[in-house]
Amino acid sequence: MRRILVLGGGFAGLWSAAGAARKLDELGIGGTDVEVTLVNRDAYHSIRVRNYEADLAATRVPLSEVLDPIGVRLVEGDVRSIDFARQTVDVQGAGGAVVLAYDRLVFALGSELVRRPLPGFAEYAFDIDTYDGAARLESHLGRLVAEATSPTMGDRARWVVLVVGAGLTGIEAAAELPGRLRALRDASGEEGREVRVILADHGDHIGSDMGAAAQPVIAEALTALGVETRTGVRVSALSAAGATLESGELIPAGTIVWCAGMRANQLTELFPVQRDRLGRLPVNEFLQVKGMPHVFAAGDSAVAMMDEQHASVMSCQHGRPMGRFAGHNVVCDLLGLPMLPLRIDWYVTVLDLGPWGALYTEGWDRHVVAVGATAKATKRVINCERIYPPRGGDRREILEAAAPVVQRPPAYQS
Repeated sequence: MRRILVLGGGFAGLWSAAGAARKLDELGIGGTDVEVTLVNRDAYHSIRVRNYEADLAATRVPLSEVLDPIGVRLVEGDVRSIDFARQTVDVQGAGGAVVLAYDRLVFALGSELVRRPLPGFAEYAFDIDTYDGAARLESHLGRLVAEATSPTMGDRARWVVLVVGAGLTGIEAAAELPGRLRALRDASGEEGREVRVILADHGDHIGSDMGAAAQPVIAEALTALGVETRTGVRVSALSAAGATLESGELIPAGTIVWCAGMRANQLTELFPVQRDRLGRLPVNEFLQVKGMPHVFAAGDSAVAMMDEQHASVMSCQHGRPMGRFAGHNVVCDLLGLPMLPLRIDWYVTVLDLGPWGALYTEGWDRHVVAVGATAKATKRVINCERIYPPRGGDRREILEAAAPVVQRPPAYQS
């Protein structure tokens, strides 16, 4: 038996495994000849881009719903090391360590929040990088209600949240938090207490990655929502009292949500290749890691050219098609068949701006094409429908969804 091993069950990993299963099915090759195995830290496919929402119930899909019908094996555990010479991967699961052999490997372990070596970071920084992180934040916010009558709280700024990092994740989190905080405050009986959400960034602009045309829209939305913004902020320490800046100033806050900085999974450091500034693996148009036979990479852990000028970004917009093509191509490479190059000739961004609505931009220069309720409707379709795998257990539907094609941009009404 030959073995295809996919590491990671996120957007790229899930679709790599499904894409491989689809190609094998198309060729009439069964699991006794080629086995596809997916390794993930738990039993769920996380809809990570929804972790800023208050209700996390719909943000996880059991991997078994997708993998079982198409004959992909699931191994739960953390990848510890990769031996490229022996073509094995060491995985630490709940039942102990296992060594998995492969003939072809797809590395799709994604990206992770950069955790700063700051005093108090581990104790006082919350994040929405993972489901567990988002659940920890939700539990903390819930405890604020119980703590409202606690004499130990003193003058702590209980209903003040500082969001550090004004990229897309930080903006989406900040836009949702005023409403969440007000509801919790009212439930605590402290209706008279002020609710504040502060969005801070070290740069000169909020949403600098979104471009000049989008920034006024973001500013309008945040102002309408009551979100305060600060730029040029550099944090030096965190504590129960809030965040201390390099200038010595203390920003009092009962909750600090860290959204500043992402990098590829640190296991990319095992690869004997030159990685980019985000730690991503260089791959060619077929998603093969350059200079490494039998190894593919997709999603946030890889960097591929999407067209003649632009490289992939860390987003499900690129991770999902990268996964589909990697899955298709890894089978073709194993069997000596022609592979398909991935090219994506469009790029859009849809930024959720909470109750205010959303912002839809087109192109790498982020031309604004829709705002408010119109863009919000598109965002809901993306977040709640488009990026989900089929969940009915229909084998054929799942395999068809894994076809190596690039979807067109999501529709919107101008």
